[in-house]
Formats: sequence, C-alpha cells, structure tokens
Amino acid sequence: MSDNRLPRWRIAMFSLPAIPMSALGLPIMVYLPPFYAGEMGLSLTMVGTIFLIARFWDVFTDPVLGIVSDRVPSRWGRRRHWIAISTPFLMISAYMLFMPSDPLSAMWMFGWVSDAWSFLGGTPSTTAVYLLSWMIILYIGWTLLTISHMSWGAELSPDYDERSVIQGWREFALIFGMFTVLTLPAILESVQGETTGASGVAAMGWFIVILLPITIFLAVTLVPERPSVKPSRFDPKEALQILLTNRLLQRILVADLLVGIAPAITGSLYIFFASQVMGLGDSASLLLLVYFIAGFVGVPMWIKLATTSGKHRTLAYAMIYGGITLPLVVFFPTESFWWLFIGNTTYGIAYGAGSFLLRSVMADVTDYDNLETGEQRTGMYYALLSMTSKIGSALAIGITYPLLDWIGFDASGGNSQETLDQLLYIYVGFPALFMLAAAAVMWNFPLNRTEQKLLQERIAARDQHKLDEHPVTDAAAAIAQVGTAGGVADEPTK
Repeated sequence: MSDNRLPRWRIAMFSLPAIPMSALGLPIMVYLPPFYAGEMGLSLTMVGTIFLIARFWDVFTDPVLGIVSDRVPSRWGRRRHWIAISTPFLMISAYMLFMPSDPLSAMWMFGWVSDAWSFLGGTPSTTAVYLLSWMIILYIGWTLLTISHMSWGAELSPDYDERSVIQGWREFALIFGMFTVLTLPAILESVQGETTGASGVAAMGWFIVILLPITIFLAVTLVPERPSVKPSRFDPKEALQILLTNRLLQRILVADLLVGIAPAITGSLYIFFASQVMGLGDSASLLLLVYFIAGFVGVPMWIKLATTSGKHRTLAYAMIYGGITLPLVVFFPTESFWWLFIGNTTYGIAYGAGSFLLRSVMADVTDYDNLETGEQRTGMYYALLSMTSKIGSALAIGITYPLLDWIGFDASGGNSQETLDQLLYIYVGFPALFMLAAAAVMWNFPLNRTEQKLLQERIAARDQHKLDEHPVTDAAAAIAQVGTAGGVADEPTK
C-alpha cells in the first residue's frame, strides 16, 4: 500500500453521504412500491410501470451527468460542487414521495407528464402522475450525487488495496443507513403504540430530509479532492465509444447488472414474501434489519479476503455463496421467526460484497483508460456503472410486479397456496441464477493487483516524461504528477 495513506477519519467523513443515500434507496425498492400499490390505490402493474419508466429515464441521464461531472470543474474540484447541487433535488422529492398527504398539491407542475401520458394512449390517475413526476426529479438528484460520490472515492487513492478500503467504508455507511432507516417504524410504533404504513414511510422520509444536508456538508468541507488531469474537449460519442471498445469495462458492466438485479428482486418482493409466504408480517422489518446487519458484519471479511485472493475472485466467491444460501429458504417452515432469522443472517453476509468490490475494480479500470488516453474520465466510467445498476433495479420492479399480476397475486392478501409458491420461486430462483452468472463473468478477470501496480508505474513514468519535457512551463503536468504519486491535496483544487 502507498505510504501516503488516507487518514481513517477522512475516509469516514467521505463515506457519510452514503448513509442518507441508502436510507433513500432502500425504501424506494422495498417500501414505496407496496405503499403506492396498497394505501395509495395504484395497481401492481401501474407501480411496476412507473418505476420502470423512472429508472430508464435515470439510465439515459447517467452518461450525460457523468460527462458533466468530468468536464465541468469548479474552484473546489470536479466532484464536490455537484454533490452539493444534488441536495435540494433529493430533499424536496423525498419529502413529496414519502409524505404524499395531498397528491393534488403541486400537480400544476406536472401537467406535461399527464399530457404526454394521454398522448401515448393512457389515462393516468392523479396519483400515478404525481409518483412518476417526483420519481424523475428524485433520480436527477440521485444521479448527480451517486456518480460524483463514487468518482470522488475512486480518485482519493491510486493504491489497489486502499481503494477496496475506501469503497468498503462507503459500503459500511450504505448498510448502516439501511438498517438505521429500518428501525424508524419500530421506534415509531413503540412511542405511539401503533403505526400505519403511511406513518412509517413518513418517518423514513424525515430521516432522509434531515440527515442528507448534514452529511453532505461534512463530506464536502472536510475531505478535499486529489488534483486531477485536466479534461479535454467533450466528444458526444465518447460514452458509446468507451462502451464498445473497452472489454474490461464490458465485463464489469455485465457483472454489475447481474449483481444489482439479484438483491433488487428480493428487495422488491420482500414485504410480500415475509408477510404472505412466511406469515411473518409483524416481524418483516426486523428480519430485514437482520439481513443488513449481517451484510454490515460481512464487509470486513470480504475486504480481508480481497487483499489475499484479489477483488475479482473475492466477488465471485461472494456471489457463489449467495447463490447457494438464498434458495435454502424454500425448505424453511412458515410462521417461524427463527428459521427466517437464520436464513437472512446466512444469506445477508454476501450482501455488501458485490457493490463495493465492483466499484473498487472499476477504479483500477479507470487507470487503464488513463494510461491509454491520457485523460481522467472517472465520472464517465462510474456513470456507466451506475447505469447498469439502475437498469437492474428497473427490471426488478418493472418485470416482477407485472409478473405478480400475471400469476394472480393480490397485494392485500387472500392468495392461494399455489400463488404463494410461485411467488416464493420467483423470490429465490431468479436472484440465485443471476448471482451465479455474475461469479462466472468475474472469475478470471484479468486486471489483478500485479497488473494494476504496473499500470500505476507506467502512468507515473509517462507523467514524469511530461515533466522532463516541460519542467517549468507545464504547471498542469506538475500538479498531475503530484496527484499520481501521492495522497490527497491539503487544499482544494483551484
């Protein structure tokens, strides 16, 4: 590892925004779809369609905002100002989505959505237009925050193993945010004696709205960016060119799609699975909390294994483990809290591995791109990575919810045993296959620790050559050399 290691407190401060990010992401996948399908009166197919449209809108904005993150710096660097700009988008949209007491409020803003929907032959309800509109606004802020934050993390250190540590800390924060937000309905119930789905969702919304600006402020003020290579002029064909030519990137994107869609399916179906298949509705949130705690505990193990076996091989191990342990739930007796407790604990250990290891590997792939092109296009690469993750999330809800309608599943209950069995097989079968496929994709990934070290040496040699050619006049090259060789700058990039 490099001698210029980042202080752990600085890594912790950098990771803080991941807490409200995950506190927002979890309810969107697990609680908001059943909430809008139940208490807000939308059909399962309508909810699935809206989430699919919103996610695919987000997919198309990812490359654009990734390029903007790379190409439009400020006096504070390339990433932090975009994170700050994302804050009001996320706060307002989270408030409106989690506390829709009056969906008619602010509907004048979304007449264009209703008109477009009608033009396509639909007759949307007010609630449907409201949900889709605020989801689109939320995902604009989400993209600005996640792409900039992941790119910033990749650029904090050039070291192969320290990148895993940084992404591991970020994963810690993500999981911490998830199980913290899960405790809110339980706390609310203990205080009020009884809680509804609406009040539980509202509590999650307030948690996000309050915590988001605090954590972002601490991160952007206490963690400076490393100096980076000055970006070249933007080519609109850049994202497509990268996607079509970089084989390493292609493998990571395929793996990320497979890794992302697996927990997205289990997450989107979890409430139905726990309450109706297993008969444990009252304990559903607590058992989901157990799952994330297990993921939290498992992260250090995966970090340690990555330092000995390599990041790509460790990812494969985790996916094989998850693909084997998840289907065991088929053999569990219903209405047994402790059996599902054991199952969620066992399977949950694999949860955190895929996300942070793939993002650590992607940082190494950007080194390869830097050597080949002389540019630092981290934002673009992480935008593409974010895009595949979102496609997976979109497909998880956009396919599984209409599929539930197709098998005759009723979200309010009263389903036949045959229907519940079909739900169970969807819940475990598809995710297990996707995880095993991801393991196969990453098993022999060619960019390992040795290769990444050689990349760093060649980048340093190239930058030194530039310095030798322009020892006085080329200040930008000097800054780039400092950034390549060492740690975080003490002052923000001007």
